[in-house]
Amino acid sequence: MTTYSEYLNKLLPGMKVQKISVNAGFSCPNRDGTLGTGGCSYCRNDSFSPSYCMKSESVAQQIENGKVFFSRKYPDMKFLAYFQSYTNTHGKDVDSLRKLYEEALSCRDVVGLVIGTRPDTLPENVLSLLGELNVRCPVFLEIGAETSSNRTLQLINRHHTWEDVEDAAARASLHGLHCGLHLIAGLPGESHSQIITNVNKACELPIETLKLHQLQVLKGTPLLAQWESGEIELSPFELDDYLNLCLEIVRIVPDHIVIERFLAQSPPDMVVAPKWGLKNYQFTNLLNRLISSSER
Repeated sequence: MTTYSEYLNKLLPGMKVQKISVNAGFSCPNRDGTLGTGGCSYCRNDSFSPSYCMKSESVAQQIENGKVFFSRKYPDMKFLAYFQSYTNTHGKDVDSLRKLYEEALSCRDVVGLVIGTRPDTLPENVLSLLGELNVRCPVFLEIGAETSSNRTLQLINRHHTWEDVEDAAARASLHGLHCGLHLIAGLPGESHSQIITNVNKACELPIETLKLHQLQVLKGTPLLAQWESGEIELSPFELDDYLNLCLEIVRIVPDHIVIERFLAQSPPDMVVAPKWGLKNYQFTNLLNRLISSSER
């Protein structure tokens, strides 16, 4: 199984690379009224936004803050500017997008871009811009798919379809972009077989990476209110069950697709369930041991 670090090293040989998150002031079409309001039912943006990532500061300043943050652990590091918060191709014209992305690329030691977005906010002129930038340096497109079930997508207030995901991935591939999908395991109403179907359908698309994490129920989200009121049913994963699910997923994902991540890790005081108290590397170590023992 190729690791994400090995994948990056093939594209950026000889470099140690770290993502620096950027909040460039975007919104989402299911928050700002374009498609709906309230956002995805499970989402709390501050649960994954680093302390150095403040939209009141410029893109360049946030990147410099990020360099300081990581310099203590990783000297001589190169960086990917990670446009992470909300939908980073939405609500701005192409010239405004170009200005933001170019500002990031103008920063010393930034060697590529990671653009987090939705499948329904990728018109051809935006993909053309990203394809143009990808000639100069790697551009990684992270498309939030979450599930292949249109019923679930409606339930969690996503306001797009799986067909939108298929279309976006196909068109991104035509522009030469390094495309990846994001999936969530444990969404309301989804069985084990549906989770495996989600992974299999994702792997049929022209993608290079897959990001998976367990559903976290976070304080202050519509999802928590729906669960507490009995409007929806949830069965948060037990750790062993999720480890075994990830083992199954590792076995079915083809070699040409790299699994970037298995775990969501929000601040403990925000998390209602599941409360595992694990960091990403700790979970990965547990999973690697399980993989090794299953191969004996």
